[in-house]
Amino acid sequence: MEERKNLAEGIEETEEVSAPAPERKKGTLWELFFTFFKIGLFTFGGGYAMIPLIQKETVETKNWISDDDVLEILAIAESTPGPIAINSATFVGYRIRGFWGSFFSTLGVVTPSFIIILLIAFVLKEFQSIPAVQYAFWGIRAGVLALIFKALLNMYKKSKKNLFSYIVMALAFFVVAFFEINVIFVIIGCGLAGFIYSTIAERRMKK
Repeated sequence: MEERKNLAEGIEETEEVSAPAPERKKGTLWELFFTFFKIGLFTFGGGYAMIPLIQKETVETKNWISDDDVLEILAIAESTPGPIAINSATFVGYRIRGFWGSFFSTLGVVTPSFIIILLIAFVLKEFQSIPAVQYAFWGIRAGVLALIFKALLNMYKKSKKNLFSYIVMALAFFVVAFFEINVIFVIIGCGLAGFIYSTIAERRMKK
């Protein structure tokens, strides 16, 4: 009886491990456009401030992608030229609906900024010297800093942590903060370090 019980428990554990991942939904082109239009319209502070809203809309609300997908997208978006928000929208759209998905996602995220900046450009010179406007911008900057810090905490919680990742993070921060080294070389160096570490770890597991 005990052997049967152990066997049944083993089968249950195997089923839990091999359980298929939840099926992701496929948004329409209009949904992609409207979702990223909303993200671009109501998120202030640039790409990093958009990360929490992108994660909430695409993972929690729409169930289009997973949290791991978000981390991968952010890593790729940060490692490629261009604003991180646009790169993220393009990548998410392509993951969900291919070329046209990336096109409408990118169009949606840039349209609000284009319209707002176009309107502000006509009136900013006339109002930027007013003290009330300057104080408002100071407050906005503080709020943007809080949004960026929240994005950092979310990424930290969902990232895999070990001694190697902490060392790479500390070295990257130290190099960028105290030395005039191009960020591209830092990203390439971190990528190479991760590749070498993963390759060595995989070989040790095989042995």
